[in-house]
Amino acid sequence: MMKTGMKGQRYLAAAAAFLVTAALAPAESRADAYIGGSLGQSAVAVEVSDQIQTFAFDEEDFAWKAFVGYEFPLPLLSLGIEAGYVDFGAPSGDVLGSQLEVDVDGFSAFGMLGVDIGPVGVFAKYGVISWDASVSVDGVGVGSDDGSDPAYGVGAKIGLGSLDIRAEYEIFDVEDSDDVTMLSVGLAWSF
Repeated sequence: MMKTGMKGQRYLAAAAAFLVTAALAPAESRADAYIGGSLGQSAVAVEVSDQIQTFAFDEEDFAWKAFVGYEFPLPLLSLGIEAGYVDFGAPSGDVLGSQLEVDVDGFSAFGMLGVDIGPVGVFAKYGVISWDASVSVDGVGVGSDDGSDPAYGVGAKIGLGSLDIRAEYEIFDVEDSDDVTMLSVGLAWSF
């Protein structure tokens, strides 16, 4: 019985040594800079009030983004910075008998923190978006606005050599809106 216990302890020690070595080894022999793009769906939610009534606009549209970044790999963790352009499309819908369209796009910058275990990783990001928005009613432009507001998100990735497949959910706290969100899937290529 003592022999089996010692044998099990050796296997446990070998497994622990392997895990410690894997955790302290460089993540992969890949470059730290990357470029990529994503496709997805945006949702724009706005509540507008005039002196008589309040109405809600909550519509979705096709969205896309392009980004560049740099990752500082650490054992099991990664810190990074990322900048990009995002086009939320032009969601439109019927509001009080008129066709309302909101066109929003912007430039974003994020700080990122992630955990990588082998080729799989998860990450969180926090930053800012500098946005532009224009509104039209029945095809006629009625106003525009711009500003800079906080942005944040979470995501997951799977690494295939120098290519990552990413899925993300991002929230952009655009002024005068309930939220502008984006759910996307994309690719990032490290070089």
